[in-house]
Amino acid sequence: MSPPIRSKRNFKSLQLHVPVLPQSSSESEPMATPAAAAAVGGAGGAGAKKRPPPMNLKPKAPADTTATTTTTTMTTSEGILSYDLRDEDLKDLNELGQGNGGSVKKVEHVPTHTIMAKKIVLIDAKPSVRKQILRELQIMHDCHSGYIISFYGAFLSDPNICICMEFMDKGSLDGIYKRIGPIDIEVVASVAHAVLEGLTYLYDVHRIIHRDIKPSNILCNSKGQIKICDFGVSGELINSIADTFVGTSTYMSPERIQGAQYTVKSDVWSLGISLIELALGRFPFSESASDDDSDLSEFEGTLSPSRPVPLETKKDKSKEGKRNRRKSKGVSLQGGGMTMSILELLQHIVNEPAPKLTPESRFPKMAEDFVNSCLLKDPDQRRTPKDLLNHEWIAHAQTTNFDLEAWASTF
Repeated sequence: MSPPIRSKRNFKSLQLHVPVLPQSSSESEPMATPAAAAAVGGAGGAGAKKRPPPMNLKPKAPADTTATTTTTTMTTSEGILSYDLRDEDLKDLNELGQGNGGSVKKVEHVPTHTIMAKKIVLIDAKPSVRKQILRELQIMHDCHSGYIISFYGAFLSDPNICICMEFMDKGSLDGIYKRIGPIDIEVVASVAHAVLEGLTYLYDVHRIIHRDIKPSNILCNSKGQIKICDFGVSGELINSIADTFVGTSTYMSPERIQGAQYTVKSDVWSLGISLIELALGRFPFSESASDDDSDLSEFEGTLSPSRPVPLETKKDKSKEGKRNRRKSKGVSLQGGGMTMSILELLQHIVNEPAPKLTPESRFPKMAEDFVNSCLLKDPDQRRTPKDLLNHEWIAHAQTTNFDLEAWASTF
């Protein structure tokens, strides 16, 4: 039996060895061996059929790994930069705050010394859903606008998704007005212009509706640049966040609150609410900015910036106390002392007149007209971001000599 076995081994050895000889001239080429093996797989009979599967799997491995590991490529207006975004290479510098659905940290990408903002979002979903979200986020690589935050990459850190973005050293306009008070109307005009440009770009180029315009998603840096972030790229991500955090709904347009179909015009409503908030130095449905207990950051992502009613004592266990404690989770109407639950506030937004810039004598008429046009209840009458770029207030903002960089240096 041994002679036949020995001759069979020699025959197989010759069969594998012969196709490699013609490729010997290109042994130094890395892809020569796979190519030769593929050729054998196509013409070598039953023994050769074992070769193609490894060759077919190799090209797929990087694609699958991209969705589950931290390697990514960043495309910016300056060019294409490659980042190997591994969690161990990101050095935490300090906490930037709690965003809608997760924490945000200032980090340094140690290998490249790049300062980034890392948003950590807890996604309570199957791994396949997290991978899908990661794939959908990759469209952010293609967003190139001076009014949109640059995207460095996203990666999985189970059970979280980490999104690395451009760091804006002056922070959000939400944090800025809470530090310095009401923002100058000239700056508010520049904010309106920047947001409209960003919204127009997202919709016209990528057919993306932001869906979460509010002061905490409008950022500023020391150069006086104003950019928007956290736009709704991934439907799964938005749904996951919405299941946990309801605060952003206070910026929603009436049609969205009612569950009706909506368009990019819904972002215009949110912009109008945000502009009033910046100009007044308080949420439009809250009491005056002179109230104590003005630090409202703890309510971000739950009720939006608004002044809660002071809590009753913990020992008050009466029915009245419980009723009052429920009320304490509401917000106060503009210029009044009546408080509402979150549901009552949403009903108020839908059924009552929209807020306005007040007092009227404090702001230019064209600013009032712009905000009023943003806050039309009927979406059919509301203008699109692209249309509003032609508004006289925006035209004035583009021609004014107001120095945003100098303004940013004051805080």
